[in-house]
Amino acid sequence: MQAARLHEYTDDMNDALTVEDIDRPDLERSDHVLVEVAGAGWCQTDNHVIEGMWTEYVPQELPMTLGHENAGVVAEVGDEVTLVEEGDPVICHPVQTCGICRPCRLGEDMYCENSAFNGLTTDGGFAEYLQTNERAVIPLPDGVDPTEIAPHADAGITAYHAAKKAVRELNPGDTAVVVGVGGLGHIGLQCLEAMSAADVVAVDIKDEALELAERLGATHTVNSSEEDLAQVVDDLTDGGGVQQILDFVGSDETASYATEIASQGGDQHVIGYGGHIHEPCQALVNGEVSLKGTLVGRYAELQELVALVDRDLVELHTSSYDLGEINDVAEALEHGEIEGRAVILPP
Repeated sequence: MQAARLHEYTDDMNDALTVEDIDRPDLERSDHVLVEVAGAGWCQTDNHVIEGMWTEYVPQELPMTLGHENAGVVAEVGDEVTLVEEGDPVICHPVQTCGICRPCRLGEDMYCENSAFNGLTTDGGFAEYLQTNERAVIPLPDGVDPTEIAPHADAGITAYHAAKKAVRELNPGDTAVVVGVGGLGHIGLQCLEAMSAADVVAVDIKDEALELAERLGATHTVNSSEEDLAQVVDDLTDGGGVQQILDFVGSDETASYATEIASQGGDQHVIGYGGHIHEPCQALVNGEVSLKGTLVGRYAELQELVALVDRDLVELHTSSYDLGEINDVAEALEHGEIEGRAVILPP
């Protein structure tokens, strides 16, 4: 089969991955599932993997097939698999968990002590077939296209996970800020709208992104390159600040919003990454503001997101590309030239 492989870390996205023929995966365990990939979303994390940013955090062995946002049709199942059968359309949680370690018993999929993360620690879905396990696949409702829903396997579930945490702290009439209405942010905004009665302020530096935010239900929009966000928030909240901030950018500048616009006791959910946090401890203490990281989401949360998609409460803006165009996609995303999510199609 054909697959897009990373052979060495590089900052040059033009020829980062090599499309080559490799063996189709064999089912190695009785709980394994082989999925014929219908679509695989490209993520900013793929760029970061190519750059070697994840080597300090997870074990990686090159060459490796990237791609952690995968959906398709079941091609083969292990002897003990009962959840799905050949021919079933599925979306794949990116993490294959063991189910028996302490974090798994607590339902914390992302903390599994024996996990395999497709496209990050083991081969992913920029290929014709993906090997995963039964605990990672979610059957899709009738009428849900696996090609179109693929990016929800990471972008969607990550945005949903952050929004769900934020919604727990939002009362009707409160204000939340969504920073960055891109591939993840436009999903997070819709999740907030679907699950809360809060006012949502969308922040971006692109007018087209803010126009999308308006169409998706944002109460207010702010172009932070032209307006003073802190002043806008002060005016909107009568000086009270916002209760929840969802930062889908994760730059040095956006990390500072926690102490600039959050209300006392407010939270900033850090979803995007690449920048650094340089905030005075006293400012965090005085405002009792919390910074909370967001690492993908639980299997059950992907099920919940699929339910929102099935009810037409969350729509995904995507563009499709052939596997042979994969380095063009990497380069385009590196320069912020892709709106919504890019989906790689197998040959």
